[in-house]
Amino acid sequence: MFALGIDVVRNTFRRPFQLREFIQQCWFVVSVTVLPTALVSIPFGAVIALQIGSLTRQIGAQSFTGAASVLAIIQQASPIVTALLIAGAGGSAICADLGSRKIREEIDAMEVLGVSPIQRLVVPRVLATMLVAVLLNGMVSVVGVMGGYFFNVILQDGTPGAYLASFSALAQLPDLWISEIKALIFGFIAGIVAAYRGLNPAGGPKGVGDAVNQAVVITFLLLFFVNFVLTTIYLQVVPAKGS
Repeated sequence: MFALGIDVVRNTFRRPFQLREFIQQCWFVVSVTVLPTALVSIPFGAVIALQIGSLTRQIGAQSFTGAASVLAIIQQASPIVTALLIAGAGGSAICADLGSRKIREEIDAMEVLGVSPIQRLVVPRVLATMLVAVLLNGMVSVVGVMGGYFFNVILQDGTPGAYLASFSALAQLPDLWISEIKALIFGFIAGIVAAYRGLNPAGGPKGVGDAVNQAVVITFLLLFFVNFVLTTIYLQVVPAKGS
């Protein structure tokens, strides 16, 4: 899987670039992920806002509710939600597509003809998952923050001015950058894992189904581990605002 990732990076800069395949894959990934992502981001942001609002009220720190909610959504929840849906919906479809091509021996035929399946099929799909993950992450952040504002101000009787003031006092631009960087890396991981399992099914239609399930599980495990590493590095490198 690591070798496949290196091959994908190397083939990304080889010509000709499969622009048409890349656009088709972007549209396909968007079509299977945008609606579930929008539907999940609203309750996810609401749950975070309600939980943080309740905790800050218990410790007498209501004035920090806005900052804590928004930072939690942008830094952690948004890229994770985006990556899970990219892996669950887009990645599983990519894995099933490549697995079907493999058992029909289309991949072997391409190699016999001297066509690189990595450059022709894998690179456009991995780049598509990365681009769509970044775009969806922006959408989830906006929807999640708006949902958190609504539930905190309307349902928990929060103050709109305090909510916005605490956010501007503690949030900083690198918080948004790390969110988008996470989404980009998570999209790369989801695409690589899906492509690897799709190109290496155990055999037959049942093997393709097993590969799809394995791809989703492996991606989820890697995402949480990489998220822990990136968050740790970010907190060490970027000082908190006002510190």
